[in-house]
Order: sequence, then structure tokens, then C-alpha cells
Amino acid sequence: MLEPIDRVSEVLFGVIMALTFTCTLGVATAGEGAVRTMLFGALSCNLAWGIIDGGIYLMARLNERGARLRTVRAIRDTPDAAVAQQIIAENLPEVVVPLLPPEQFESLRQKLRQMPEPASGPTLDKQDGLAALAICALSFLSTFPIVIPFIFVSDPRLALRVSNIVAIAMLFLCGYALGRYSGIRPWLAGVSMVAFGTSLVGVAILLGG
Repeated sequence: MLEPIDRVSEVLFGVIMALTFTCTLGVATAGEGAVRTMLFGALSCNLAWGIIDGGIYLMARLNERGARLRTVRAIRDTPDAAVAQQIIAENLPEVVVPLLPPEQFESLRQKLRQMPEPASGPTLDKQDGLAALAICALSFLSTFPIVIPFIFVSDPRLALRVSNIVAIAMLFLCGYALGRYSGIRPWLAGVSMVAFGTSLVGVAILLGG
């Protein structure tokens, strides 16, 4: 339902948001009430942002499909063949355009003109709804591995150390997965993601996030 970059991004976002809560917990004076407040804040914040991200994803899908419809209509409605072919070229990958002869662009234009009339506007389907739910779930569930130590470990200092180790491991795995998908050396991508993620956490805390 989701591209690898979308999955990694949501987990990364959830980890960073959770760390902004755990890393600002005053472990030296943290009592049961403070820990409970931190847990509630981290979970509710990531749930809220998961819902927001899911909504934004649906908006992006509508915009993407609307843009495609506008492109198809522009190609079909343009009387000038050269202009239509230029629109087709602008919507193809740059590496593909030089490989296609001019007659291929004209063939594509003619096929698009012979297609049935496109839909009047963009719509969403069941798959989009499931993808939005998956985004929300990833953002929310990625909080649990980081906050679970505070539930089962009574010593806040030890719980924070365990939580940070788990967070670092999650950041590394996010980078590793992204590296495998994008062609970057996975171990290098994993280490870089740890540095990148911790830097973002520092910025968020510094700016009051």
C-alpha cells in the first residue's frame, strides 16, 4: 500500500516525536506521575500526527490524480500536435525522452485522443483509505518500542537508557532499509540516519517542539 520511503518516513517521524518527549523527561526527579504524563503525551501526539499525516496523504493523492487528469485533457484538447507532444515529453522520465523517435510521441498523442473521455475529477478508492490508515498506524505504533521501557522498568534512568538504545536501533534500521531501497550502502545509510535523526531531535527540543 505504501512506498518504502513512505514507510520509513512515518517510522522515522514517530521515533523523532517520541524522543522529543523521552529526552526532555527529568529522570532525576521523575516520579510515577511525570512518567505517566510523558507516556500519554508521546502516544497521543503521535496518534494525532498520524491522523494528520493520513489526511495529508489523501490530499496528495487527490492532487496527483487531478494533475494527471489535467495533463491528459491538455494533450487531448490541444489542436497543435507539437504542443501536445511537448506536454507528453515533459511528463516522461528525462532518460526516456531522447530514446523515443518523434513518431512515437505522435502515436502516444493519437492513442490518448482515442481514449474514452477521462473522469470529470479525481477520486479516492479503498486502497487509498487503507494506505492512510497504514500511515496513521505506523506513526502511532512506532512510539511503543521507545516508551515501553518506561512501563516495565521502574528506574527512570535505566528506562531512559534502554529507550535511547531502542530508538538508536530503530533509526539505524530505518536508514538501512532506505539504503537498500535507494542503492546507498545500507550500513552507511543506517549510521547516517542515526546522526540525522538525533540531530532532528536536538533541533526539535531546542525549538520547543
